[in-house]
Order: sequence, then structure tokens, then C-alpha cells
Amino acid sequence: MSVEPGWYVDPADPETRRYWDGEGWLGAPIPVDATPPDGPPPVEPPPVSVTPAAPAAPAAPGPVTAAPDWPPQPGPGPQPGHGSQPGHGPGWAPQAGPPGWAPQGAPPGWAPQAGPPGWAPQGAPPGWAPQGVPPGWAPQGVPPGWPGRPPEPRPHGLELAGYGQRFTARLIDFGLVFALNALVNGWFVWRWLLELMPYWREVLRRAQQGNSSTEGLPPIGEQAGLLLVVILVIATALWLAYEVPAMAAGGQTVGKRVMRIRAVPLAADQPLGFGSALSRWTTLGMPTLLWYCAGLGLVLQLVDALSPLFDHPLRQALHDKRAQTVVVQVPRTTGSDTPNDRDQPSGETP
Repeated sequence: MSVEPGWYVDPADPETRRYWDGEGWLGAPIPVDATPPDGPPPVEPPPVSVTPAAPAAPAAPGPVTAAPDWPPQPGPGPQPGHGSQPGHGPGWAPQAGPPGWAPQGAPPGWAPQAGPPGWAPQGAPPGWAPQGVPPGWAPQGVPPGWPGRPPEPRPHGLELAGYGQRFTARLIDFGLVFALNALVNGWFVWRWLLELMPYWREVLRRAQQGNSSTEGLPPIGEQAGLLLVVILVIATALWLAYEVPAMAAGGQTVGKRVMRIRAVPLAADQPLGFGSALSRWTTLGMPTLLWYCAGLGLVLQLVDALSPLFDHPLRQALHDKRAQTVVVQVPRTTGSDTPNDRDQPSGETP
């Protein structure tokens, strides 16, 4: 990622600004509240070469020596095996240093607090975050605790299924189950409507005349309640027979195959098995029997269907959480993944 040249807050000292020329810092810093010049700072004269002195005797271990005016950031308290100096425990990290500079005897997990655009610390401790970085800077390999949006999880290396894919797959499955009910349940539905027809025909006639009276309405047929229970039981059984065996074998119904998604256990990328498939279905399918109770079952199913919209980061519905499953996308296989018999030798001796 490239950052346009300009004056930015110095990551080593947030109280100052320095000029970024697109590849590195240039010139001396100025106070952060001072008005920067329009262009880059004047070129500084080259430093006077100094004859190197003889190496001094090694000193006793002490605090890490930083560059001039460089403020280290305090870390956690002392830890066993890391001396008694404060701020030298695991995960301790100074704020910044000169380019390429590294302290002697730095503890494990040490990482500078900020760097130029594209720079990423190695082994940053949890909760690490840069301060005063140039605009447009983005970390590579976000560490745990990063305040920004975390990367999307990939269960078993597979992308999560989108909300649109799951909704469309469920609509396809509902359409197929409805077609099965039209064949198997059609006669019972017709008988049920015949039981209700006299009552509702009279209600509509009075409504057209502006009469809201309920006196003298014909009673609903005695078998209407029993027929509704039979219809709901058959509809639930058809849905179970359609979905559970297919999900147990491969994690896919017809709708999921069309949308190239499937359900897998969180523990491993393998078939659900009958137990998990049944547990997953009962949370969404069994409330069909409660449609008889003023539509309560339909409300429960609607809440379950919308629950992935509010679950992060795995987008699990309530039935996914009960069965410990997650819905992922099926990777597309290219033609190169299938064996080609023409590329194999025929076995005949030329």
C-alpha cells in the first residue's frame, strides 16, 4: 500500500510531524500543532564522519538503550525469568525506534509500536495496536484484539455461505415440500376447506352488506379441527422425510445443492450423521405442529430463519447452534481436478 507524500504524525513521537516522501521519513520533525510547509523540508547536511573508537568492555545487563528522544511504551509488570525491571514481561513492546533498529536482549514477542505503510510486526502481543501511523496504513495479519473488524472465519478452510444463498436454498426446499404436500395432503386440505366454507361464505356476505353482527352465523364443521391436525402432522412428516436423510448423508438438500452450499459440523469437515441432522431439523421443522396454536409455530420458524442475520462471526441459525453446525460454500472443482484417461499410457508396448 503506497501513501502519498506529505506531512504526517510521527509514529515514534505523536507530538511531532515529519515528512513522508512515499518511501521513508525525510528531514527533522516539527511540533504537531505547527503549520507544516507546503513542500518537503530542506535537505539536511550530511553528518560528519567520526573515527570509530575502540570497543568498550561489555557492560552489565541493564535496560534496553533506545535512540535519542525515543520514548518506550511501558509494558506489563516483571515476569519470572525476565529480570526485575518494570515493563520487561512477555509481550512488552516499545513504541518505535530508528529504521532497522532492534534492542539487545528483547523479551519474546517484542514488536515496535508503529512503522511505515505496509509494515507488520512479527509476533505482536494480544491487543497490540499502532499509534500515529500515516494515513491509509493497514496491518498485515491482524493480531488478536485488533480494534478494527476481524477477518471473516473460514471453518475447515471453506468460506461461509452468504445470507442470500441460504435464503434462496430454503425457498427451493419449501417449494419442493409444498409440491409433495399438494400430492399427499391435497385431499385433506380440500375436506378442511369444505368444513370452513359455510361459515366464511356468510361472513363475507355480511361484510359486503356492512353488517358486522356475528349472530346466526353457521357453525364451523365438527371435523375441521381434526382435519387441521392431520394436515399439519402429514406436512411435518413429509418435511422430515425430505430433509433429514439428505442432510445426514451429505449435508445438502436439493436447494443447498443448487446454491452450492452445505452444512458441516464445527468439529470436523465430515457428514452430519442422522443424529445431528435430526437435531438440526427439529428446531426449525417441529414448530410446524404449532401452527394450530394461532400461528405460534410460524412465528418461531420465522425467528429461526432470521437468526443468522444477527449471529457473528459464524452466521449460525438457531438450528445450527443446537446441532453445532455451520453452513459453508462448496468450492468449485475445475476440469483439471478430474483425471483424464487420455493422458494415461495405454499399457501396450510400442
